[in-house]
Amino acid sequence: MRDTATRVLLAILLVDSALVGLWAALAPHSFYDDFPGAGRHWVSADGPFNEHLVRDVGVLNLALAAVVLAALVRPSRYLVQVAAGAALIYAAPHFLYHLFHLDLYEASDKVLQTASLAVTVAVPVALLVRTWRQPVDSLAQGRARP
Repeated sequence: MRDTATRVLLAILLVDSALVGLWAALAPHSFYDDFPGAGRHWVSADGPFNEHLVRDVGVLNLALAAVVLAALVRPSRYLVQVAAGAALIYAAPHFLYHLFHLDLYEASDKVLQTASLAVTVAVPVALLVRTWRQPVDSLAQGRARP
């Protein structure tokens, strides 16, 4: 793939989805108690532990990671837009929910959480904008089509 910026943006989505997904799916109680780490507790502040819900969030993030990985491996304009659209469908309501529930957190967590969730919205938007402007097959130049 020749479009390095698109590849980097997809990698950011992949790492985010894979890390959240693996942590929540494999260690739901730890995810609930300790996410995002470094002594911060963003999930447990918002209600009681529900293993089913946390594991579902984990495996849904892993499913999103699989779609993003497919776009990274086979970067057609269509697949990159599908991955970015799926990420945005997940990230935008998640961001808005937390934006309207900041009262649960201390000032530093409000800033860090808002900034980190804004990135989860900005990255897929950037991918959609980048790919919207590109010719249909420009992302997959030099790659054989099946």
